[in-house]
Amino acid sequence: MTATTNSIQVIIDAVKDEVITYRRYLHQNPELSFEEEKTSQYIYDQLQSFGNIELTRPTKTSVVGRIIGAAPGKVVAIRADMDALPIQEENDVEYASTNPGVMHACGHDGHTAMLLGAAKVLSTLKDQLHGEIRLLFQHAEELFPGGAEEMVQAGVMDGVDTVIGAHLWSPLEIGKIGIVYGPMMASPDTFYLTVNGKGGHAALPHQTVDSIAVASQVVTNLQHIVSRNTDPLDNLVLSVTKFIGGTTHNVIPGSVEICGTVRSFDPDLRKEVPKLMERVIKGITEAHGAAYEFNYEFGYRPVINDARVTEVLEATVAEVYGEEAIDKMKPNMGGEDFSAFQQVTEGSFFYIGAGNPEKNADFPHHHARFEIDEESLEKGVNLFVYSAIKLLEA
Repeated sequence: MTATTNSIQVIIDAVKDEVITYRRYLHQNPELSFEEEKTSQYIYDQLQSFGNIELTRPTKTSVVGRIIGAAPGKVVAIRADMDALPIQEENDVEYASTNPGVMHACGHDGHTAMLLGAAKVLSTLKDQLHGEIRLLFQHAEELFPGGAEEMVQAGVMDGVDTVIGAHLWSPLEIGKIGIVYGPMMASPDTFYLTVNGKGGHAALPHQTVDSIAVASQVVTNLQHIVSRNTDPLDNLVLSVTKFIGGTTHNVIPGSVEICGTVRSFDPDLRKEVPKLMERVIKGITEAHGAAYEFNYEFGYRPVINDARVTEVLEATVAEVYGEEAIDKMKPNMGGEDFSAFQQVTEGSFFYIGAGNPEKNADFPHHHARFEIDEESLEKGVNLFVYSAIKLLEA
């Protein structure tokens, strides 16, 4: 690599406004997981206009770009997701969603915009690169089984030495970059439970098997799995998030539907939890003469960051923004299918601070008022570009 940092920064500065334009277009035209047809076409068209990028469509709604340098070397992949959520936007901005009931409420529009900006910069450096930079524009991060696994199966990671990705993060203030070593995000598993009792008149409960009463005990006792059946030093979350039963005030329903999520890092604990859950469910329902149907779905694997790649990311942040920009963050129990790429090769995921109350960018992710401070987009472009170059040379 012969280009100087100053010359690269000039190119990055020149695309700053374009990146905001990309983000606003994507925000205004959101599409749900596995439905990103217009989004992926927009990405494809933008990349094609840059030149120096070999393009493919490995799945129906994903895009891969390859910037192959003049000399052989390593292959570094950069990933950005593009799907939106089924949320009706409540922000009063000129670029608000025009697709009713669909919104970019997690920052994926920004992720895609940042990688488009980085692609434009890196495409101008093609003849100076030793190796290849592979651009992974991924569909369907929000909906299991996820787009990452589909892309891996389609061969997008063949030959890749290192993969990086980032998430705009509203809980982290603008200007900060979140670095996590080792376990970063948990495996998000899902469970579905139906408690079947015997319905009847609410004034004659002795003639029924009260599914609401039984299901309520199940919910309460499932919490003992975390507090009493597993090591308190293990990271485990079990949350019941849906409880549906009954239609009116004087009828005891025959069944109750429950679902929720389990989050963990340890693979052995992850396998043990559904067994512990069914033991509780079986015991309580049998004790009260009820029956049950239980289904447990294993979701994405946990995101575990590679130490060497994370060190390069941290060093890049320090060089570009100074040590004070680095926030050594703890793991959290969110889930991310970036982990599918990490199953193939070493990789690391990091956070880009996007929170700023002065710009109403302090609502949580997946909220109808979610917003980012768009100054964070340039930081993402910077770190994608400089980290990729550094990893090629590492």
